[in-house]
Amino acid sequence: MKNVEIKARCFDPEKVEKILLENGADYKGLDHQTDTYFNVKTGRLKMRQGNIEKSLIFYDRPNKKGPKQSTFNLYKSENLEELKPLLESSLGVMVEVKKHRKIFFIDFVKFHIDEVEGLGSFVEIEAGDLEVDRTVDELRELCDYYIDLLDIKEENLVNISYSDMLMIAD
Repeated sequence: MKNVEIKARCFDPEKVEKILLENGADYKGLDHQTDTYFNVKTGRLKMRQGNIEKSLIFYDRPNKKGPKQSTFNLYKSENLEELKPLLESSLGVMVEVKKHRKIFFIDFVKFHIDEVEGLGSFVEIEAGDLEVDRTVDELRELCDYYIDLLDIKEENLVNISYSDMLMIAD
């Protein structure tokens, strides 16, 4: 599967939430997530344990600002806690990211307003082709549209993952 996504620092999460709701966003709820990143040779492997989202995700994407394409494989399960010790002992843990995430959708575009422990507030936009085959250019155009709608400034775009940011901060 592929998607185009952005991450940006968010200095006014309430404003972003208001704009999303005014534009018909469907609020899915507040997820309390722990993402455990495991040591792998290429890409990233993370286990997301939340009260809404529970999955093992392998993804690969470039570290660059602005809309970027990523490819990923997703395994959803209610029993990830049974798998975690196996992954910890075989691969080792790189870092854990703890966050509170508000999840919204407008059509097939997913929005996150995140409060990340030790890092602050962020907004993410993910335009994916989970059910319909869309081109990367179409997905990128959607990301650009929502960047403008949410008034995300270029200087607030982030080019690395929360895991990288936490490892740099240590």
